[in-house]
Amino acid sequence: MIRPIAILSSIILLFSLNCSPPVEKLDDGLVIKTSSNSVDSTYQKLHRLISDNPNLSIVAELDHQKNAASVDLELPPTRIILFGNPKLGTPLMQQSQTAGIDLPQKMLVYEEDGVVKIAYNDPEYLLKRHKLTNLDNVLSTMSKALDNLSEMASK
Repeated sequence: MIRPIAILSSIILLFSLNCSPPVEKLDDGLVIKTSSNSVDSTYQKLHRLISDNPNLSIVAELDHQKNAASVDLELPPTRIILFGNPKLGTPLMQQSQTAGIDLPQKMLVYEEDGVVKIAYNDPEYLLKRHKLTNLDNVLSTMSKALDNLSEMASK
């Protein structure tokens, strides 16, 4: 006999899994989330969120699909936005200038097999990659900001 509590627990678990986008944290330092919107809608939301944040500035934007088409190649929708906050990024580069290869931060919005995703570098990975120390507050702030931006853009 199946217990009602076990059934209820399973239903709650399934419901909670469907309420927020899936998140992948890969060993190679990428965080990948699924968006419930189109690439264009997700990208526009992300752009607006970054533009409206006085602590952030957009540095560059690329449309890889458009660039591929310019040389007669095909690519599913793939757009990247580079943005940053020098107050957060500079301390990383003061400790290790190689951190500049990963800064400013960037988010990639793309479609893969009909699923829209947002990918970005995990700041904790930058800690390991560039052998950074004593920057827990900075990396925590960066992680929270990237998580919030990607969550809001994906809904």
